[in-house]
Amino acid sequence: MNIQIVEPKKEDAYVMIDVRYKAWLVTYPNKKAGITADDIEQRYKDAFSEEKIKKMEDLITDHSPDEKMFLAKDGEMVVGVCFGVIEEDKNKLEAMYVLPEHHNQGIGTKLWNKLLPFFENNKDIYVEVADYNNRAISFYKKLGFVDTGRRFSDERFRMKSGGIITEMEMVIKSKENQS
Repeated sequence: MNIQIVEPKKEDAYVMIDVRYKAWLVTYPNKKAGITADDIEQRYKDAFSEEKIKKMEDLITDHSPDEKMFLAKDGEMVVGVCFGVIEEDKNKLEAMYVLPEHHNQGIGTKLWNKLLPFFENNKDIYVEVADYNNRAISFYKKLGFVDTGRRFSDERFRMKSGGIITEMEMVIKSKENQS
């Protein structure tokens, strides 16, 4: 395996949606949260429409300087994606997804290492993660994130069945904010 971390091109839009969809399908169904695989299928039923692909293409080609995306490619195959944003008061890891069959191969770490220099040094870095996604929580802890104790749910993550993905917030404090 020869993983390369690159910025996406317009023609990567479909596969970026597909990586996210496949990761969601494996990660987010959860009995306790009341989320089923059918919920994920429903959520993604229009994700591959011309309109959604065009929206992703536009995000790739016309994003703000405060946004950065990377792909992990094994040859020509996209196996991971990440997206970071610099906000007024913080840096934020918005999304990181690796195809399930490529977990535990260092791909997430490579994506992170490519994204990290983009963030502003004087701001904390935040990530929000499903509070039952133990794989991601462990991964973020290895990167240096710590649990802030904040738990919340966002109606954007309410599923057709009524279940909702509850989230937790994690942070890496900037050097100047460490005490």
